[in-house]
Amino acid sequence: MKTYTLPTTNAWPRVALTAVLLAFFFCMNLASASERWETLQAIHWVENPHNSPKAGPCGELGAYQFREQTWRMHTQMPFKRALERSLADAVAVKHYEWIKRGLIRAGMPVSPYHVALAWNGGLAATVRGRVPAAAHNYAERVNNLAVQLGQTRLAQGGR
Repeated sequence: MKTYTLPTTNAWPRVALTAVLLAFFFCMNLASASERWETLQAIHWVENPHNSPKAGPCGELGAYQFREQTWRMHTQMPFKRALERSLADAVAVKHYEWIKRGLIRAGMPVSPYHVALAWNGGLAATVRGRVPAAAHNYAERVNNLAVQLGQTRLAQGGR
């Protein structure tokens, strides 16, 4: 039978630090997942709150009003499947993460406002500071809704 011994007292600070860091990163991932959900839900409410199957003025489809070019960036599925909410959600997460990586590379904050600004006005234009006023108005609306969702989640005891 193999016996196990506890680490020496010198190892305990490292074990404790590792546990604290793991807990911190776990909580950060939960917080970022919550913020992502809140941002995407707000984008959906601004883009297509009634889940209309009709195409937008530029051919946009689905809960997030994807343009075909954006849809194709993240999936090989036919564009008409953007009307299927579960598929649209999966592509929206991929697009959110793509925007997030671009904002981080540019040294910009990853906030509901900046994600929405890039979602509506384009990532390159957001990074260069050349987004039209309409995109800023859109980002304000999305940000306000995302903040409300976050406050509701916290009031209900969520993380």
